[in-house]
Amino acid sequence: MTVILGTLSSFISIYFGLLLIRVLLTWFPNIEWYKQPFASLSQITDPYLNLFRSIIPPLGGMDFSPMLAFLALSFLQQALAPLAAGTSIGF
Repeated sequence: MTVILGTLSSFISIYFGLLLIRVLLTWFPNIEWYKQPFASLSQITDPYLNLFRSIIPPLGGMDFSPMLAFLALSFLQQALAPLAAGTSIGF
């Protein structure tokens, strides 16, 4: 169980980084999202971001959905930390 929780925590950390890169790259309007490697990054991150875009639509040209997406990932990672610690001790 510890291996699964550790792997999930690592996946969340990597995905968090990919989301951060995706959001930072939106500041550059000349990026062609249909060319590699940006197309792959978009295919990986957009389905998750679209979940939050349906909750919070862009307001005044600003997309606030990434903040909610980062908050949800952080919450999930914080919720997994005690579980991983508890299973390693033997609970």
